[in-house]
Amino acid sequence: MNAANAPRGTEARDRPARLRVGVVGAGRVGPALAAALRMAGPRPGAGAGVSDAARRRAEALLPGVPLVAPDEVLARADLVLLTVPDDALPGLVAGLAETGAVRPGQLVTHCSGRYGTGVLDPALRAGALPLALHPVMTFTGTPVDVQRLAGCSFGVTAPAELRLAAEALVIEMGGEPEWIEESARPLYHAALALGANHLVTLVAQSLELLRTAGVTAPDRMLGPLLGAALDNALRSGDAALTGPVARGDARTVAAHVAELRAHAPHALAGYLAMARTTADRALDHGLLKPELAEALLGVLADGERGTGGPGPGTDGGER
Repeated sequence: MNAANAPRGTEARDRPARLRVGVVGAGRVGPALAAALRMAGPRPGAGAGVSDAARRRAEALLPGVPLVAPDEVLARADLVLLTVPDDALPGLVAGLAETGAVRPGQLVTHCSGRYGTGVLDPALRAGALPLALHPVMTFTGTPVDVQRLAGCSFGVTAPAELRLAAEALVIEMGGEPEWIEESARPLYHAALALGANHLVTLVAQSLELLRTAGVTAPDRMLGPLLGAALDNALRSGDAALTGPVARGDARTVAAHVAELRAHAPHALAGYLAMARTTADRALDHGLLKPELAEALLGVLADGERGTGGPGPGTDGGER
């Protein structure tokens, strides 16, 4: 929403195109968000970052924007983006408030998935306007991140009187606001971490195992398979489950366990945990036949104990 198109009576804080933006934490997220805002009108005034990597990111995404101390960032900004690791956020907010860096009427925004606006209470007591805007995206620290924000969901928590401002900021960055209650933020963030962060671990392990098996281009092999699996899962949920666990092929799973124990023991615990979870969900949704589940669960239990061999045959399942 540009200032020229703002509804009559909209307050200045609801018109992000007039804001000076400051970024505290020049990691992968902050510079990308500030760069996206700059494309829509708001002008980045300063950033804070000390590492060489932070300086390189700032130069690539925010050319000409100086890196200064955090209190100086706040002095130059109407909208402050706090983009530091989750565990560092409470201390940063408290420190900025205690030193008088926070100004009344200043929009103070963090981008943590874990927290709502409660973590910004010290800034609120200093007169700031608190917003929690979490982009549901993985970041690389390169200009491609700005493009990926187009259509990206943002988990938003804000006081009722600031909902318009929060919505406008997300839209300016190209995103779509999704309102998350304060009390639901930890569960919301756990869901995203389970789906995205653990996916990277699973894919990296799969690539590693394929290389060990002699596959020369595991990325080319996995790409179409994983793309189809993700699309099916998003469309159909548990109905998209397939493979030996969902079919109850206990002997095949036992062979997997034996091979992983011999060649990649570091991957065995993850395989067993995911196989058990998959079996439980397949049973709950009627995909895994109960008469096949007993042998399969026995193989998984033996694998967890480090005992046992291939289970009985389980012919008859459909692929």
